Amino acid sequence: MILHICTRDEWAAVPADGEYRAPSLDDVGFIHCSDPGTVALPANAFYRGRTGLVLLEIDPKLVDAPVRWEDGVPPDPRGILFPHIYGPLPRNAVVAVHDFPTDSGGALKLPESLSVR
Repeated sequence: MILHICTRDEWAAVPADGEYRAPSLDDVGFIHCSDPGTVALPANAFYRGRTGLVLLEIDPKLVDAPVRWEDGVPPDPRGILFPHIYGPLPRNAVVAVHDFPTDSGGALKLPESLSVR
């Protein structure tokens, strides 16, 4: 499983048989993703305090585009690799959508719906 952060509205706009195109696909050529153990890193670096976010739970086997584990943007000094999807994300590759709320201090952490697995 890999995860992607987006807004609830962005995801709701994807038709049932459609594809999701994150802005990064046009900007850098891929969709940024994480795994459950690393999702809090980019979440708090780029989305801290934001509301209306969801985590898309993606089955990489259902993605038509290449999925590569690579350095983050910018690269993490600890050498952590992140999954990148090099093409649009088919809606049917998203097996679950999880609310991604902030805590009282504005921080984001893995929702219980994902951490209990």
